[in-house]
This record gives sequence, structure tokens and C-alpha cells, in this order.
Amino acid sequence: MELRFPDPQGLADLAAFVRRAKQADDDGAIRLQASGATLAAYVAVLSGSGLLGEGTVLGLRAMALAAPADLDVTVPLAAILDRVARDAGDSLSVPPTTVRMPWAALSPPRGGWERVGSIDSEDVNAVARQGIAEIAEGAPADAGGHAVTALRRQVWGRPTPTTPPVPAGGAFAAYVLGFSLPGTEMTVWAHGRWTRLSTPHGHVLIR
Repeated sequence: MELRFPDPQGLADLAAFVRRAKQADDDGAIRLQASGATLAAYVAVLSGSGLLGEGTVLGLRAMALAAPADLDVTVPLAAILDRVARDAGDSLSVPPTTVRMPWAALSPPRGGWERVGSIDSEDVNAVARQGIAEIAEGAPADAGGHAVTALRRQVWGRPTPTTPPVPAGGAFAAYVLGFSLPGTEMTVWAHGRWTRLSTPHGHVLIR
């Protein structure tokens, strides 16, 4: 299967998105969901827990395709970068190796969202930087994996001091994925258990 973009910049944008996601989770994966001439690319910045995946934080980029495609696969981030290194131009050969990730079974709603407000990107970035520093200080090198996981869930699960408030994990995702660029306003949407932060550069979906 091959995904063809309108120009080489489209493939470069996907590669940049994957590289940022890999910084958050080196062993992560990406869900490529193509329908017609649109590609929805999902990555997990924070994994949730339980049957309902509470605490899951996803990043989403929607991209135009030059040729219609019908696809829904989840592949390793590293495999995409390997392909990009080999595939020049405007086309991506989808890696044949797929993976099963619990978060990929969560399908955020496509419609029915209710706008609840907006947040300045600088406020979002400040929350993200503060959380990163708090985790770095509170998780010494000899801390066990369970302790670090518990600290991360505590820090990223609490609400931001913004109006409206959102889970801090959403701010972290927007920051690491490059969605909250200076001067950008993030629109906050709600739908049942889901919260969405939207900017011109991408979306963050919080379960």
C-alpha cells in the first residue's frame, strides 16, 4: 500500500510529526487512517488505563492525499521513519509490520463536538514546561518504573489553571508535538468523555 501526498512537503510534515511523537515515546506507534483523499494520523503521547482507556492523550494530524486511499493500520513510529529515509518524493510505502496498541481501538467522535472556550498557547506551554520540570525533579535516576508512572499520571492528570481548565496531559501533548506555537490560540471542545484541543497545526484528544 502506498500513500501519495500532493507534494514532498506533505511527506516531510508526516515525518516531522512522527519524530516529535517518538520523542514522547521511543517505542510508540502511529495509526494511519485514510478515507478518500484525507489521511488521519494518530499517535499516543500518554497511554490510559482500564477498559475505557481513561487518561489516554492522542495527537492527531489530518493531511491531504493526492490519490484516494482506504486504509486503517497501526505501525511502529520507527518503521515510518525507516520508510521516509528510503522513500524520496511525495509517496510513502506503508510498512507491512503492524502492531496492536490499546489506544488504537479508541475512536474519537468525528462530530457532535461542543465548543467550550479557548486557551492561549503560551499558557499551555507554561503548564507543559512546569510539569516536565516537576517530573524530572520528582523522579530520581534510581526511581522504579512504577513510581515514575504514578508521578506522571499525577502530574498530567490534574487540571490546568487555565479558563477553561483541561487535563495537563493535553498541554504536554500539544507542547511536545509542536501544536502550541507562540501566538496560537487553542480551541477547547468537549464530547462526552472526550476533550479536544485544536490549533491550525493539529489536534490533541484527551480521554
